[in-house]
This record gives sequence, structure tokens and C-alpha cells, in this order.
Amino acid sequence: MAKKKRRPLEETVEKIHQGDADLREDLIDSYKPFIAKTVSSVCKRYIHESDDEFSIGLIAFNEAIQKYSSEKGSSLLSFAEVMIKRRVIDYIRQQSRSQYLSFDSFQDPNEEEQRRSTLEDNLSLDEFQKKKEQDLRREEILQFQTILSEFDLSFQDLLEQSPKHADARKNAMLVAKAMVENEELKNFLLEKRRMPIKQLEELVNVSRKTIERNRKYIIAIALILIGDYVFLKDYIKGVLET
Repeated sequence: MAKKKRRPLEETVEKIHQGDADLREDLIDSYKPFIAKTVSSVCKRYIHESDDEFSIGLIAFNEAIQKYSSEKGSSLLSFAEVMIKRRVIDYIRQQSRSQYLSFDSFQDPNEEEQRRSTLEDNLSLDEFQKKKEQDLRREEILQFQTILSEFDLSFQDLLEQSPKHADARKNAMLVAKAMVENEELKNFLLEKRRMPIKQLEELVNVSRKTIERNRKYIIAIALILIGDYVFLKDYIKGVLET
């Protein structure tokens, strides 16, 4: 009997999006070890399936399946890993706040010592959160670096060719945003791995010369907007809102 060929994850997710609930359950069940490993990397301890954190990971993996699109550039597992880590960190934060409130409302005779201990715990939690966010930011940048290489781009290219002035950077971001919001131009970029300069020139009030000069920067910004890059998108949002 011939061995059944395993379907690519993207094909599996597409069938799930079409309503195959059984396939969703099978996919989640087969990736429980991946979920547990990802949650463990955040909690820094072995995670059992009976742990609350594991349940958070399951929910996040299911959410990743629901939200995943191959157009975002990353694989399902890369997307799910970021989603799981983010949700588990949020859960830890909520738990710590709840614990703080319960301690704060309890009248202890040694109140000053308790407050000092709670403050130290909160400082430790802040350090933990900062470290985890740094890890997530690092992973996000590594994922983005991989996508850039598919377009024959590198961080060095962006450093050398990004617009020097703030207004020019903002204008380039607006061009990228316009391209991404146009389904035809976005698909052209993803399929051809190059920018549709002629069509883009007709869409935005920017000269062809300026578009060509900032080509690499515009492509990079467009890829960030298309993908699931939380920290990098925050940077773009900050520039556009100034």
C-alpha cells in the first residue's frame, strides 16, 4: 500500500478555512509538542498539557490557523510561534496584575514589608517582560531578514539607501501603503518580486524618479505592512502619525 503523501501546511490551512473542522482538530493535535515546546520557552520550565499556559498556547495556535495567510510571507509555524509567545506573555502579565491586586487589598500587619516585596516582584516581572519582548523583536527581525533575502534585499541595502530626511521617509511609507492597499499591485509585488513602478506612479502623487530612488526602502516597508510584524509596524505607525 502506497504511503499517503503529507499535504503541505498551507494546503491544510486552506481546507480548514473552507470549513473542515475535523482537519483543524487533527492539525492542532499533531502539533501539541510544538505548542508545548513554544510555551516552555517562554515559561522557562517544562509544560504539561494540564497547565493553564498550555491551554493558552492551544488557543493561540488555533487563532494562528484562523488568521494565517501565506501572503504574509512567513510560514504557519513561524506565525504561530510568535502568536503563542505573545499570548502566553499577556497571560503572565494578567496573572501578575491579579496577584498584585489581591495582595494589595489584604491587610497584613507587616504592610510595609509586603509592599516592598510586591514592588520587587513587579520589578522582576518588568525585567522578564522586557527580556521577552526583546526576544520577540529579535525573532521578528530574523524572520523579516529571511523575507528580504527573497527579494534580493538586505539590511545593509536599507541602511545605505533609505531616505535621509524624515519627510522623505514618510512619503516613501505612504507610497508603500498605497501599493499594499491596492490588491493588484500588492499581488504583483509578491509574485514578481519587484515593484510595479509604472502602475504605482499613476496611483500616487510622487515622481517616477523618486519612486525608483527609494525602491528598496518602499519594498521593505510594503513587506512589513503585508506581514505579521508587530514591532516593525509600530515603527511605521509612529512615523506616519507624526
